Amino acid sequence: MNNGSGIVEGHEVVVIGAGIAGLAATAALVDRGVDVVCVEARDRPGGRLLSAGPLDLGATWFWPGERRVRDLVERTGIAVFDQHLTGDAVYESPTAVNRVKGNSIDVPAFRYVDGAASLATALATKVPLRFGAPVTAVSADPAGLRVTTSEAVFRAQHVIMAVPPALAVSFAGDALSPELMRLAAKTPVWMGAVTKVVVRYAEPFWREQGLAGAAISMVGPLREIHDMSGPGGNPAALFGFAVGEVSAQAAVAQLVRLYGNRAASPEQVHIQDWSREPWTSPPDVHARADYSWFGHPLYTRPAADGRLHWASTETATAFAGHVEGALAASVRAVAATTGNR
Repeated sequence: MNNGSGIVEGHEVVVIGAGIAGLAATAALVDRGVDVVCVEARDRPGGRLLSAGPLDLGATWFWPGERRVRDLVERTGIAVFDQHLTGDAVYESPTAVNRVKGNSIDVPAFRYVDGAASLATALATKVPLRFGAPVTAVSADPAGLRVTTSEAVFRAQHVIMAVPPALAVSFAGDALSPELMRLAAKTPVWMGAVTKVVVRYAEPFWREQGLAGAAISMVGPLREIHDMSGPGGNPAALFGFAVGEVSAQAAVAQLVRLYGNRAASPEQVHIQDWSREPWTSPPDVHARADYSWFGHPLYTRPAADGRLHWASTETATAFAGHVEGALAASVRAVAATTGNR
């Protein structure tokens, strides 16, 4: 296997990307009896659903009213629990750290006992997947669409693009109109410019102080902090969002400022810089900041003479950026691909 020219496969549908949208779309097509394959650049499923054990380095929550996630959780038997909300919040200004009565930062939400990646794992076991197969080109020919990967060429009647549009422009130019190319090129990648830092402790000591583990900081490096502990506080963890490079030392030093000396001795520090993930974010991801392009009408219309369909969370017309949005986009793409059969 080399540049893909020696291996040709034919399928009704090729799904590009094994994030939650791509996995859900592939599973739905399998259920409808469609000949489908999902190709994924990474060696794992999930995309931005990435967990270190039960600790989430990517997507973390889903919220009341997000029925598609709830339905998926129930179908797959994945255990969930309520986000911890109880206690006071903390606000860090350039001059002081202040305790704020009550927790006005967090809202009621649900977490996955085994981490959000368990959603992807549950679906991945049921669908045909090709890992380590980054797509290098999508092009049209009289018979349909050609998807070229590092391993093979796939011929398909339909293609579902389940990757961020900003990433797809690097390989899908031949299949997209100039207008759609311009739109995709300026659409942000949800959380693509963010670094997520998860700090695990032996116990959730902040709760003993009557703190919720929620904080807002004008100093950083973490600008927004939440409790990521599991059910009953086990495992105990805090996590925060930052933009740009963050060191473990700087993140822990900030938590010491906010929560005291017991924060100085973490068991583990996980740092996930999504801007450095080439299969999630383009090199200029930080320059894309206009989220009004999410759910643009062009993303809801099949392209390439009705054969190419979008299914990433950025293309959802509701809940864009959430797992719920990714699932909604996948439903739309599957319906367009199959004619609701």
